[in-house]
Amino acid sequence: MQSINRFLYGPTPEERVRAWQAKLRQETRLLDREMRQLDVSSAKAKQSVKQLANKGDVKSAKILAREIVRCNKQKDRLSVSKARLGSIGQQLQQQLAMAKVTGTLQKSTEIMKASNSLVRLPQISQSMREMSMEMTKAGIMEEMMDDVMDMEEDEELEEEADEEVDKVLFDITNGKLGQAGAVGTELPAAENKEEEEEAELEKYRQQLSGLLSG
Repeated sequence: MQSINRFLYGPTPEERVRAWQAKLRQETRLLDREMRQLDVSSAKAKQSVKQLANKGDVKSAKILAREIVRCNKQKDRLSVSKARLGSIGQQLQQQLAMAKVTGTLQKSTEIMKASNSLVRLPQISQSMREMSMEMTKAGIMEEMMDDVMDMEEDEELEEEADEEVDKVLFDITNGKLGQAGAVGTELPAAENKEEEEEAELEKYRQQLSGLLSG
C-alpha cells in the first residue's frame, strides 16, 4: 500500500524532508572542504609574504596580501553560508514535527530567505536552485527572488580588501610592512631575483584565484 501511495501521490512529507536534509549535509561537507583548502593556500601565501618582506619586495608582498584578504572574505562568506544551511536543516526538522501532526508541510519565510541567499553562492547554487524548486512545489516556499545582490557583494568585497591590505601586511610581517609605513613604495631589491620572485608570486596568486572564483 505504501508503494502504491508513493506512486500515486509522490514521496511523503517525511521522505521529502529526509532527502532535503541529506542534500544539506552534502553541501555542508563541500563548504567545509573548500574552507580547508582556503586555509592551506592562505598559509602558504602568508609565508611567501614574509619572505618577500625580508627581501624588500614590498610591491609583490602587497599583491599577495590583497589575495589573502580576498581569501579571508571568501572563507567568511562560506562560513555564513554554512550557518544558513544549518538553519534550513533546523527549520526542516520543525516542519517534520508539524507534518506528523497535520500531514502537510507548511510555508516557511525563514527557509525562503536562507535559500535565496544560498542560491547566490556559486559553489552550491545549482543544488540550492533544485532544492528550492522542490520546496516550492511542496508548498514550503514561494518562487525564488531575483539574484539582485551578486554585483553589490563583489564590489563590497573589493572595497573592504583595499582597506584591510595594510593591516594584513602589518600582522604577517610583525610590523615591518603595512600600517607602519607606505606600502606602495618599493624597497631596494636585487634585480637578479626579480624573475624568480615573480614566478613564485604568480603561483600563489593562481592558487588563491582558483579557489576564490570556484
